[in-house]
Amino acid sequence: MSEQIQQEFKSIVFQLQDEEYAIPVQQVGSIERMQHITRVPQTAEFVKGVINLRGVITPIIDLRKRFEMDAAEFTDSTRIIIVYMNELEVGLIVDAAYDVIDIPTEQVEPTPEVIGTVNVDYIEGVAKIDSRLLILLDMEKVLATDEIEQLKSIEG
Repeated sequence: MSEQIQQEFKSIVFQLQDEEYAIPVQQVGSIERMQHITRVPQTAEFVKGVINLRGVITPIIDLRKRFEMDAAEFTDSTRIIIVYMNELEVGLIVDAAYDVIDIPTEQVEPTPEVIGTVNVDYIEGVAKIDSRLLILLDMEKVLATDEIEQLKSIEG
């Protein structure tokens, strides 16, 4: 029996404003409810602060601010997605995280030149699944190298 080529990949789908985004499930540690965030002075505006997650101090990023979207009130559906990026555990505040789906690789298209409000550098591609359009994020590019170093210093 020959090895089957990977024809789909599992992703976590989350929402910011009216757009749906996806990140590979392998990069996600957990999805947490909103909790108290301790502000850290002299950090970038999009860094909300840190949380103590099961004994680990985890930096938290407001993804809306990172993508230069309008701020929104936190609701019951607001979630913190704990992701692993560049050897760092980071929490991303999103409006909602509600789905794990298999995205067929043939459904993924290259990034269009202009797409919504998100800087195109962060986008790995766009997937069309039924009537949904999912923006696939490249987690390695969501933060610049100097921003990652700043978060590592927060993490301790």
